[in-house]
Amino acid sequence: MSGTPFNPALVPPGISAGPDGAGAVRARTQPVRPSVQTPQGPAFADVLRDTAGTKPVTFSKHAVQRLERRQLTVDPSTMQRLQDGVDRAAGKGARDAVVLVDDKAFVVSVTNRTVVTAVGKDQMKDHVFTNIDSAVIA
Repeated sequence: MSGTPFNPALVPPGISAGPDGAGAVRARTQPVRPSVQTPQGPAFADVLRDTAGTKPVTFSKHAVQRLERRQLTVDPSTMQRLQDGVDRAAGKGARDAVVLVDDKAFVVSVTNRTVVTAVGKDQMKDHVFTNIDSAVIA
């Protein structure tokens, strides 16, 4: 048995090897204490509470450009109705939806809660909405 190399990973906890690293095994005089680390970051309850609330709807760069070019405004009332429409679409499992608010149509990625583009009533006449799975009238 002299050819077997010493492997410290095979020594049970609470036991240490002899001074030569092999052969004689003796018990440790002090117990092994796990290191205690203080948790960092937010508490799980805080994260759960934050994810339970709805994330606000944001506008992509493209959508902001379309709003400016088409001279469309989004007031707080319109924004709240858009948010409610996206919430309703998400509740039904929609992924991509058109949310109609008054005379504006917003194409929204529901999973990302991001407005992809916006269209006013003048542009809606000749506009075809593709790659959507839902429509919401808010």
